[in-house]
Amino acid sequence: MCGIVAFLGADDAVPYLVGGLKRLEYRGYDSAGVALMTGVGAAASFEIVKRVGKVANLEAAMPAPNGAPRPTLGIAHTRWATHGPPNDENAHPHVSRNGRIAVVHNGVIENFAALRESLLSKGYALVSQTDTELFAHLLEDVQTKEKLPLDAAVRLALTQVQGAFGIAVLSLDEPEVLIAARRGSPLMMGIRDAQTPGGQAAYFIASDASAVVEHTRHVIYFQDSEMVVIRPGGYEIMTLDNVQLTRSVEQLELSLAQIQKGAYKHFMLKEILEQPEALRNTMRGRIRLGGASPPEIRFGGLEPLMERLASARRLVFCACGTSWHAALVGEYLIEQLAGVNVEVEYASEFRYRNPILARTDGCEDIVVVISQSGETADTLAAAQFARKKGILAIGICNVVGSSIARETDAGIYLHAGPEIGVASTKAFTAQITCLAMLALKLGRYRGAISEEQFEEHVTALLSLPAKMAEIFAQSDKIYEMSRVYRYAHNFLYLGRGYNFPVALEGALKLKEISYIHAEGCAARPRSRVGAVCAENCALSARACWRPRWQVRGRRDEARADCADRSLHARRRDRAHFRRNVREASLEHPSARACASRRVLAATWRSLTPRSAAPRRARARLLCRRCSRAAARLLRSPRATTTTSTPSAST
Repeated sequence: MCGIVAFLGADDAVPYLVGGLKRLEYRGYDSAGVALMTGVGAAASFEIVKRVGKVANLEAAMPAPNGAPRPTLGIAHTRWATHGPPNDENAHPHVSRNGRIAVVHNGVIENFAALRESLLSKGYALVSQTDTELFAHLLEDVQTKEKLPLDAAVRLALTQVQGAFGIAVLSLDEPEVLIAARRGSPLMMGIRDAQTPGGQAAYFIASDASAVVEHTRHVIYFQDSEMVVIRPGGYEIMTLDNVQLTRSVEQLELSLAQIQKGAYKHFMLKEILEQPEALRNTMRGRIRLGGASPPEIRFGGLEPLMERLASARRLVFCACGTSWHAALVGEYLIEQLAGVNVEVEYASEFRYRNPILARTDGCEDIVVVISQSGETADTLAAAQFARKKGILAIGICNVVGSSIARETDAGIYLHAGPEIGVASTKAFTAQITCLAMLALKLGRYRGAISEEQFEEHVTALLSLPAKMAEIFAQSDKIYEMSRVYRYAHNFLYLGRGYNFPVALEGALKLKEISYIHAEGCAARPRSRVGAVCAENCALSARACWRPRWQVRGRRDEARADCADRSLHARRRDRAHFRRNVREASLEHPSARACASRRVLAATWRSLTPRSAAPRRARARLLCRRCSRAAARLLRSPRATTTTSTPSAST
């Protein structure tokens, strides 16, 4: 979740660095910092500012202009703590022992412990708990020992590093040089030429395109084990083995308007409401329906491989998180509509074992990796693992030019638009739409479904955006529902068939956004979900506050029931409740005047009857202090604090 921004040009570097960090805030972070190259030649020095918390804290701490020449070279970073807690000492950038090298780093150095012991034995003192500081010291050690220039020292030092990294490096010995390298962590370079309106020639390094799109549309994406050396007059790209490379400059498809909130309160809401348009973009140009020609679905990147896909022994989907849930839905769709065997694997597990994959002609396994960003480390490693074994690897991702798009043999772009919110929304529905189209195409290609069935399914698929828009038009009703269940401490999502992965995704979203405990469960017949249900637990299949509920459907649907809690448990909870009532009465001496005890009792009863709404409406008529007491009780219905009180207050 960390972010890197670096700048080299003729303009003041501070606005570009701080502005780029603000564009990366959506990725999540706990601290931020910058290192600026000030002075020239032998008078060069670093000006380093680091602050825990928001980028705004860093911006406020930046020194004001004092008439001196402004720095034109710098590196910046937002950190998500892995080694050591969030504080100013652990924030990036980190400097070497002699203070002449500054480094920012994304990723995790896996041989951290071994490098630490080696450097400590050589007399290096560590001022932070991070793995990044180790690399700064390692770079100094290599450069001092081998008497190498900065670029050669970086290459040699990185050969001793195990794990994923994206780095940017500055050195006082070469105050006009910026070096960046990557392995397993995304990194790109933006190029702005002298003819660009509003600015002079400049180079940008960033871990995400959103940090540079405001300033340039011309970018170069680096691949694993590649490094760039940037000077005011140009740049050189090479491998870590010092093999010179030539990379073509690509046009960035992202626009500034796409990564701004606009009139929406936050990105999460914006991207939820963008789902109808995202689905239209996913299907646009790929579905042909109507006219004299028969209905058809076309994927430009997969057309040469359709014969292999249709005759494959097995499709192995590899993904993580939300994409894994989409893959589970795709498994149901492809097996039902196309009759192709599908297995879904967690990419993080797939890469660390030795899966049996067939590659015989006419009886081969095909690996399909799914990722919104196209940079998910475990999913990317799964694709690379499959290709090393000679297995056809297909990628489904949203970001054009991402690592997965480059590392796979063929693929499908979602075209859902940039997803700024950390919790995936429109990418999930776009992935399912894409997998549904793939299932229909395979089913028609294999003859598993008729032309009439194919046309019926395609027509239904095309109607989805309008139906989603109808649901979003009822946002006021959805908001009212959230007010009913806002005090629930636990949620259970039940689903069967296609809805089981959706239940898993719903639970994940609730945990990600609200930090409320939630679980997704398969709604198998006579499922004893009640064994883990508490009083303050809501069930999404038929959400209610009753301690007993049933999910009913047709005979062939799953039925799950929640048994009543035992009499002993109910008595125990009521005893806890009485103690809470006594405590609230003591805190509020005038409780009797506004029926505080009756309010709290009504609040308790609202957990069990069929409808809680009337009692909640009555509670809203009470005084503010009593309402707060009732809300506090709901938030902590099992508080065990006891207080000795007079009998009158009970």
